[in-house]
Amino acid sequence: MNGYVSLMLEKIADEKNQYVREGIIKDNKPLTPVDISEVPYKLPKSWAWVRIRTICHDLGQKKPDKIFTYIDVTSINKEKGIIENKNNVLSPDDAPSRARKIAKNGTVLYSTVRPYLLNIAIIDENLDPEPIVSTAFSVLHPHSGICNRYIFYYLRSKPFIEYVENAMTGMAYPAINDAKMNLGYVPLPPTNEQKRIVTKIDELLALCDDLETRKKQANHTCIKVNNASINKLISASTPDKIQKQWNRIHTNFNLLYSKPENIDKLRQAILKLAVQGKLVPKDPNDEPASVLLEKVRTEQKRKIKESKLRETKPIKPITPDDIPTSIPSGWGCERFGNIALISGGVTKGRKLAGRKTGYYPYLRVANVQRWHLDLNEVKEIEIPVDELDKYKLENDDILITEGGDWDKVGRAAVWEGQIETCLHQNHIFKARLSCDEIEKKWLLLFINSPVGREYFENSSKQTTNLASINMTQLKHCPVYIPPVNEQIRIINKVDELLSLCDDLERQLNEGESCRNRLIGVFVSHLLAA
Repeated sequence: MNGYVSLMLEKIADEKNQYVREGIIKDNKPLTPVDISEVPYKLPKSWAWVRIRTICHDLGQKKPDKIFTYIDVTSINKEKGIIENKNNVLSPDDAPSRARKIAKNGTVLYSTVRPYLLNIAIIDENLDPEPIVSTAFSVLHPHSGICNRYIFYYLRSKPFIEYVENAMTGMAYPAINDAKMNLGYVPLPPTNEQKRIVTKIDELLALCDDLETRKKQANHTCIKVNNASINKLISASTPDKIQKQWNRIHTNFNLLYSKPENIDKLRQAILKLAVQGKLVPKDPNDEPASVLLEKVRTEQKRKIKESKLRETKPIKPITPDDIPTSIPSGWGCERFGNIALISGGVTKGRKLAGRKTGYYPYLRVANVQRWHLDLNEVKEIEIPVDELDKYKLENDDILITEGGDWDKVGRAAVWEGQIETCLHQNHIFKARLSCDEIEKKWLLLFINSPVGREYFENSSKQTTNLASINMTQLKHCPVYIPPVNEQIRIINKVDELLSLCDDLERQLNEGESCRNRLIGVFVSHLLAA
């Protein structure tokens, strides 16, 4: 051990004895020296491993007997490492039972409850009235020669975080007790070196903050430019203009899509272009959609006659207002309820006494995500066996959610027979296409596209943070119908482009995660240098 550090520890020991005589601390029992088997790395010769309570002390406890400034975990700004709420002044009668620990200017506070949140701060001024802090904190007041910001930075370092993770107990609210906290180890350099380390960390973190600010500004600019590019792409009125805008995006692709948050904008643009007929070239040999729609209407009438489902309200015919001027020639438009048999699902909580029943798996709103089904948890429901055919799902049924939170309105996915004899809840609509020549994937694409979502948003019943659609609104949704072969070409192109978006987003997120891990060990490596 360096002579200076040894001398500093002797002075701290004398200071502790003085504090015991003055009643500032209760005792000065010697702590077990740090064993070489405990330490995470080798120190320079001028340093020494010491226990936290060797170089810091608490200031005792008391029950508040006059007005005081109360500091609890919520008072901390953990990003800045400061006490943000300094105006929580209470009277003794209003004091929480946890308001007991004494602190003062220069004290380091470490939250021992859920310590992985790193609620750590320094009291950096003389607070008036006097501060009393929660017993959820370990109070660490540095002895002479110990820089509190050095302690603060080490408490946030990887080696100390790992020590705490191994020492804490509890599941719902994991915590480290004071005894184990006191035994935590700190690499101790001479005082002047502590200050130089703190100065260097401050400089580097200020540089990180500046880089982060510039990054946010660059991200903001990137998002604005991307939005403008996407808007120009969507609003392009001719194939030449569309291609020109695609070329611009391609030229600047690395800039526009270097951020994961821009990828979803690209996805939505792809979907909107798809349902506007702008994503793939036209083929003059394609049979127009009007021929297909005649077949669909005929088949729909036949299936309604054969089905137990009956229309309770007539579906209003499509009007010119329902068809945008941008819809391509050769396409058609029809109400959803005229191309599919749409029905509701099982209602929970019905009285079924006296009826023959059975238990069957059923889908809830949580199971129907946008584009896919989440079948990790499928529950069962009791229904009369004579209703089984009415509610049982069949392959290629399209499932659409009624609503709830905003993101749940009109979510659509296709049932592919993943579970034998499966039903659906009444908050999920089932749409069964009348004609096989309409691709189910096209309907799924249209419903989940910005065009479909805009219809549901405008038609839905809305309350604070909630929205829902009813069956009538769903049946009246105007659906664009391309020629059959064009449907297939669009679906294939969308699948290809969305798969590329997924790959790109995954790569960008992995890169971001890697950067975050590198930042996490930055301070630890600096202190260990």
